[in-house]
Amino acid sequence: MRDYMAPSLFQPHRVRQAIRDAHEKKIPPLVGYYAGLSSVPITRFCAPMGYDCVWIDWEHTSCNVETMTTIVHETAFMSGGRTIPWVRVPGHDHAAIGFALDAGASVIVPQVDTVEQARFVVSATKFGTKQRGTRSAPPFRFVPGLTDTPFNAQQDVWRNMNGQAAIMIQIESLEGINNLDAILTEVPDIDMVWLGSLDARISMNLPAGWGIPTDEPEWAVAVEKFQTTLQKHDKPYAGFSFGTGEELRKATKDMSMCIVTSDTEKLAGMIEQLASVRSSLA
Repeated sequence: MRDYMAPSLFQPHRVRQAIRDAHEKKIPPLVGYYAGLSSVPITRFCAPMGYDCVWIDWEHTSCNVETMTTIVHETAFMSGGRTIPWVRVPGHDHAAIGFALDAGASVIVPQVDTVEQARFVVSATKFGTKQRGTRSAPPFRFVPGLTDTPFNAQQDVWRNMNGQAAIMIQIESLEGINNLDAILTEVPDIDMVWLGSLDARISMNLPAGWGIPTDEPEWAVAVEKFQTTLQKHDKPYAGFSFGTGEELRKATKDMSMCIVTSDTEKLAGMIEQLASVRSSLA
């Protein structure tokens, strides 16, 4: 993702352009890993590996603003700009969205169900009334003449960053699926959409979890409506894909970004390793 770097790694990458290029098949889908533990040491280990992006889960992991900011900075700097940091913020809080963006990340916003919620989220990410923005410009976030250089010299740094950091929303309920057409019509500045199938299935009172069969008729109808709506609006899509080879190619055919592994998944593999060792030593 070095091709999409801003003039400074303190600024967000030009993520909006990267995912649009992936959506239009100019580049392959962005490949990322899920950082579910908010661990700075794990970030230092993973950042140099060369993933295109990382999903930093601030929604479901207890960490403060300083730790989140450190993980974003370590991702960008220790990867030498190769890895784009995304932060899933804890809800729709205006301040939390600002903290993640100020750190230099793009944002993932969970549980967007309505047009009104989507408008608020986009407002919190943008500077200036032309985009109905209510984001506060950080006065000391950038060093004048050093890290505040705009990518497009015809615009100031704030207008540039409106076009750099991306907004991904998660649709995680049947209400959100049913409202997605209106959301994408009324709030076109949303850059990418993720179907949060775990929460969506729970909201629909369906069994949910890893490895659970998902062949219920009502679920198939909901997923088809979600996918058809994205196609109608020509909107990039992201999701998990833990397969390999042809299975992976098929699963990611319509994706602009895919999360293919996670720190939690790899650590969970230690359980099988321990069982194997105990069996060998029994």
